[in-house]
Amino acid sequence: MLFNSIEFMVFFPSVCILYYLIPSRAKNLFLLACSYFFYMCWNPKYALILLISTAITYYCGLLLGRSDGIEDEEKRIRNKKLCIASGFILNLGILFFFKYFNLFSRTLNSVFALLHIHVNVPFFDVLLPAGISFYTFKVLSYIMDVYRKDIPAETDFIRYALYVSFFPQLAQGPIAHAKDMLPQFSEEHVFDWYNIRRGLLLMLYGYFQKAVLASWLGMIVDTVYGNWANCSGLQLLIATVCFAFQLYSDFAGYSCIAIGAGEVMGFTTLDNFNVPYLSKSVSEFWRRWHISLSTWFRDYLYIPLGGNRKGKWIKYFNIMTVFLVSGLWHGAEYHYIAWGGLNGLFQIIGDLLRPLRTRTLQLLHIQKNSAVHNIFRVIFTFILILITWVFFRAPSLVESVYILEKILIGFGTSAWRALPDGLKGLGIDRPVLLLLLASMIILIFFDVMKYRNICVRDFILKQKPYVRWTLYYAAVTAILVFGVYGPGYSSTEFMYIQF
Repeated sequence: MLFNSIEFMVFFPSVCILYYLIPSRAKNLFLLACSYFFYMCWNPKYALILLISTAITYYCGLLLGRSDGIEDEEKRIRNKKLCIASGFILNLGILFFFKYFNLFSRTLNSVFALLHIHVNVPFFDVLLPAGISFYTFKVLSYIMDVYRKDIPAETDFIRYALYVSFFPQLAQGPIAHAKDMLPQFSEEHVFDWYNIRRGLLLMLYGYFQKAVLASWLGMIVDTVYGNWANCSGLQLLIATVCFAFQLYSDFAGYSCIAIGAGEVMGFTTLDNFNVPYLSKSVSEFWRRWHISLSTWFRDYLYIPLGGNRKGKWIKYFNIMTVFLVSGLWHGAEYHYIAWGGLNGLFQIIGDLLRPLRTRTLQLLHIQKNSAVHNIFRVIFTFILILITWVFFRAPSLVESVYILEKILIGFGTSAWRALPDGLKGLGIDRPVLLLLLASMIILIFFDVMKYRNICVRDFILKQKPYVRWTLYYAAVTAILVFGVYGPGYSSTEFMYIQF
């Protein structure tokens, strides 16, 4: 069930109304049933995989908690390590089979072919369970937190299963930490009209980002990248910029809907995006982009590897490890791994060049925090991120290199003179172009307000009723009139659903 489907428009209000009407003691069980129904609308049999993953980590958590009562220190440590290793191996094994086995088979077959060894490793034609990468990281962070004694083991299976499967966060996150979400499932959530309005406003903005901006931008990207060999470098550059904002609008839009849906029912979730394209470095970009995933990798991979505590070169090794794993997490293809590696490499180069940059600024008498310098850094960082997005969007690693080559050297002054004709090959007409420009202005406005710590939602809710309702009706009308939706539009699927 997609957030922007007719089914969800019936499902969500029904769930909210019943949630506030039923007794408190039944709320968690009701939400758990609704979450599993939501998930089973994709593929009912894969709900069993979700349940197995939940059960494994639930009992791992209980065993970890009981191990703390063992007086023999050596036995206690051995039991805890065995328990957490079992939880990781079983859950990562499930993830590996569904997501990475075919990549492993393809790589192994290529190696055998190079060595002239006649072995054919089989492939499995299995459908990737929706959200498996997200809920796997969720359960792994839980048992790691219990192992570290950051949180106690959850003894209520219903509450823990709801944490894993909570439907607003199930398919695409945010990857909420157990210490943030589990206590909320023990709280009493009463009807609060102000919070409901705030949540609905955030959901409305998310629908605008997805249905209007991301979907129309996706048509440009699909047109150009689907026929990249016959497109000019300028067209590929435009399509790559469009992809940067398509992915942002799509995923940030989903996060807005997910966080807003939780707020309507009284749950608080940390923000997943914080104006990433105004970052002044690649490392800052990753503190603002997909924050829940970046935080997960920081807390459960980068820091355990040693972080920046063991010297500069170990730090660089840890950064590369984190971003190569991040690339692999996004997809079982080499171009995703290259995308992750580039993000890590840019951060390492940036750190190595920091003394040189500081010295250059001093020689040129440029203030480090001057507006001109900051604007230059934002533009330069955006260009670096665009380079990485080519590898993320292209069909393969080889095609990524060819596309990037066409963008970098495939056009000159003549290409810019041919810009009007080049726009005709993007698959959109002038009215759609004007719509996209207007939508981009709205997106930039909201991002600038957020960057300045101005909450537009609170500002709207302080206005008089006739002003608020005028804005509501205008927003809903714009989404219905200008949005892309309905049967036959593959662009209605949220992009991160595939991960």
